[in-house]
Amino acid sequence: MFRISVIASGVAVVALLGATWWMTVGRGSGEAFADCRETAIAGGAGSIGGPFTLVNGQGQTVTDKDVITKPTLIYFGYTFCPDVCPVDAARNAEAMDLLAEMGHDVQGAFISIDPERDTPEVVGEYAGYMHENMIGLTGSPEQVAKASRAYRTLYSKQETDDEFYLMSHSVFTYLVLPEVGFVEFFRRETTPEDMAKRTACFIDNVRAN
Repeated sequence: MFRISVIASGVAVVALLGATWWMTVGRGSGEAFADCRETAIAGGAGSIGGPFTLVNGQGQTVTDKDVITKPTLIYFGYTFCPDVCPVDAARNAEAMDLLAEMGHDVQGAFISIDPERDTPEVVGEYAGYMHENMIGLTGSPEQVAKASRAYRTLYSKQETDDEFYLMSHSVFTYLVLPEVGFVEFFRRETTPEDMAKRTACFIDNVRAN
């Protein structure tokens, strides 16, 4: 059962991490998804994403090719997260349901940045609780770090000997299409409706071309 207490200092650190890594400057232009994208990314969309090897909820080693077989909303978090992660994952799950109503088959992927506690079974159950079409992924510290670097996320462990430690981490959700790779990211304030609408735009754009 998720804790629902809000830890203001942790949220502030998360916001700072995100702000130092990303800059959103309005709608992009001059590329295939210009009508869908509402953000601009330093280095372009091609600078985000890439190969990874992780472990799913069944204990199977999988790669990005095994996971991203359909439009996927990727989120980096951890199951012990008291506030940010469950809210964001629930938002993503709601967007997935809205997309299903629109006729789009979209899945979620919850990648743990806390492999010390998040075993395959734990993260798999967490993701499945959030949505039946959400995949839980974890791995060795090295595997998780490589996946995080690919998506230019940041995370760090609280300096404490307490087993109930917290993690600071980036809080963006990434839309990845099997046909083209990463295409867009969504901030925390993005509503399920807006996420679904923008995701559908990218999917429809691929189909049209």
